[in-house]
Amino acid sequence: MQNASTNALVARESIRPGPMTDIQKIAQHMARLNVAALPRNYELFHEAIIGHNPGLAQDIAALGAQPQQAMLDELGLKCRLVGHCGLAGETSRNEASRTLRAVAERLAEGLRHRDAFARACGTILKSVGGDEDQSLAAFIGEVDYLSASLATVMSAEMETGARLQDDIDRLEMLERGIAAMQSATVADKITGLANRIALNRQITELYEREEGAAGSALIMVDIDDFTELNDRYGTQAGNKLLKKLAALFRKSVKKNDFVARTEADEFALLFANVGMQDAIAIAERLRASVEENLVFATSDKGDSGRLTISVGLALSADAATPGQLQANARVALLAAQSNRRLPVQAFGR
Repeated sequence: MQNASTNALVARESIRPGPMTDIQKIAQHMARLNVAALPRNYELFHEAIIGHNPGLAQDIAALGAQPQQAMLDELGLKCRLVGHCGLAGETSRNEASRTLRAVAERLAEGLRHRDAFARACGTILKSVGGDEDQSLAAFIGEVDYLSASLATVMSAEMETGARLQDDIDRLEMLERGIAAMQSATVADKITGLANRIALNRQITELYEREEGAAGSALIMVDIDDFTELNDRYGTQAGNKLLKKLAALFRKSVKKNDFVARTEADEFALLFANVGMQDAIAIAERLRASVEENLVFATSDKGDSGRLTISVGLALSADAATPGQLQANARVALLAAQSNRRLPVQAFGR
C-alpha cells in the first residue's frame, strides 16, 4: 500500500481521462505547484511520484503550494539524487575556491609584515653603522622600535597561522563532502550497488583499454513482474527484495567483474575474460540462484512468492562501441522477456 502522502501527490492525476505518460504526470504536478522545469526538479518529482517514495512525497507536500527552489534542492540532497549531488558538488567547489583565495590573501599579508620588518631592520642597521656618535638613548629607541615591529610581526603570524588552520580544516571538510557527493552520483541509494552512470563509465573505460574490449560479457537482468509485486506487497517489501538480490549478485562477481542496478527492476553485470559459452553458463547460474534462493516477502499463505528473472547477454567482441554493447544486451533481454520458457537469451545466438 502506498503512503497517504504519495497518494496525495498522484490522486489528481488519476481523474483525468486517458492514460498519461510518467513525464506528463510529473510535468502536470510541477506546473500546479509552480515549480521550475529544471532537470533536477523532474528527477525529484519522478522519485516521489513514479519511484513510489512516500517519505519524499510527504516532504514535498509539506512545502506547500509554491515550494522554494532551495527547499526542493535540500530534499534532493537528502535523497542523494544525482542532479542535486552534482549541484552540491559545484557549490562545494566554489566555496573551496573562495577559501583558497582567502588563504592566499592571508599569506600575502603575512609576507607584507615580514617585508616591513626586514626594511626596518635594514634602515636601523644603516643608521647605527653610519653614525658612530649616536647616543645610547637613540640606540635604545631604535631597538625598542625593532622590538615593537617584531612583536607586531609575530602577533600577525600567530593570527594568520590560526586562521590558516581553520581554512585547512574547512577545505578538508569540503573535500570529504565533495567525495561523498561524487560517490552518491554513481551509487544506487537502495542497494548500495553502482548505478547506470557508473556502469556507463565502466564500459567506456573497458573500450578505452586496448586489450579490454575483446573478452568481456554484459549481462542484463530484469525482475519479472516486479511492478505488480511491488504494488501488491508494498514498496518496503520491494526494497528488501532488491537488497537481497543485490547481495546475491555481489557474491556472483569476482574482483575484476562489475555489478550495478540500472533501473527500478533491472541489474547489469559485466564479466571479464569470458566467451559465449562461459557467459551463458554464468547467466544460467544467476537465474537458478535467484529462483532457488529468493522468496518474495508475502503475507499470502497460499502464495510462495518465488521470484523469476529474465536475462539477456552480449559479448564485447560483437560490439564496436559501448553503446552498441548495451544495445545488444538489451535486445537479448527483450527476447528473454517475451519468451518466459527461454528466460536466458544471448545476442547473436
